[in-house]
Amino acid sequence: MKNHFEKDTRNALQAREHAQWIAYGPSVFQAARALCETGILAEVERSAGAGLTLEEVAGRVALPLYGVRVLMEAGLGIGLLLERGHRYTSTKTAWFLLHDGMTRAHMDFMHDISYRGMYALETSVRNGKPEGLKTFGDWPTIYHALAHLPERVRKSWFTYDHFYSDEAFPAALPLVFARSPRRLLDIGGNTGQWARACLRHDAAVEITLFDLPGQLATARTQFQAVAGAERVHFSEGNLLDAQQELPGGFDAIWMSQFLDCFSEPQIVSILERCQRALAADGRVYILESFWDRQRHALGAFCVQQLSLYFTALANGNSQMYRSSTFLACVSAAGFEIEQQHDGLGAHGASTLLVCRRRT
Repeated sequence: MKNHFEKDTRNALQAREHAQWIAYGPSVFQAARALCETGILAEVERSAGAGLTLEEVAGRVALPLYGVRVLMEAGLGIGLLLERGHRYTSTKTAWFLLHDGMTRAHMDFMHDISYRGMYALETSVRNGKPEGLKTFGDWPTIYHALAHLPERVRKSWFTYDHFYSDEAFPAALPLVFARSPRRLLDIGGNTGQWARACLRHDAAVEITLFDLPGQLATARTQFQAVAGAERVHFSEGNLLDAQQELPGGFDAIWMSQFLDCFSEPQIVSILERCQRALAADGRVYILESFWDRQRHALGAFCVQQLSLYFTALANGNSQMYRSSTFLACVSAAGFEIEQQHDGLGAHGASTLLVCRRRT
């Protein structure tokens, strides 16, 4: 993979402009979101090439002219709107804000989950604790809080969580089932998206979901009236407890976007317990997004920024890892990489690691 971070390619003027974008980042985000949520961008887009005046927009969205004016004038500088003869039209960037699933998932996640908590990022770095999580109450990690968060917040979290993993599932399924596993352990099973895909893919596989009680309570509701649900089992536990063992005898252990939720020592500990849970010739399959295994700089940027959510809100000690950092944990736990599949999914964001016991 290309290293996107070897050179500073901006001249002084470009660097100063970029610095101002950073300085005004919170305002840019909220203005862009407000332009979407109020319907202003959608109305301007519908006008096509003719464009709309400020007064016409205010009438269509039933908002005060003042508020419409400040948002739309900010939208010019942000690059969402164009203005000619006092008539506004929308840009290609506005189209992505309105219609691109990845962009919407990112914006909703940042607004509903991360925005307020990010104010405590520096404190979280200094203390090694997710100080921003206090915006949602007194919880040790966000995973303990998930089942109790407002529905809109939960929806934004799960939409983001599923966006990259779900698009990689079709490519990952034949790789996992190439060895025809009969018993599969899905650690961090969440809402059971992967388990349901496995049921559809293989008519004989038995699947056990392992997760926190709150997550499993949600998952159980997702298997009502699902064909093959009798082949799905549930096991409750908390892998932050180093004494918590996993059920055993599995041909395959699957973890999708799970181990990034833990620190390096915790990853090693969990993988050591996976060793004990595997059948003699079993494999561990790990689906992750590594920032240095992305096709483009934009992909690396998105993955790197997500790390800050882990620092400020999720748990205070994990991140989206550089692949070499993560692979060192795999090795320390006594595994070796049998196969590594990069670029899975429509956006090419995911890597599947196939791990076997080191001989």
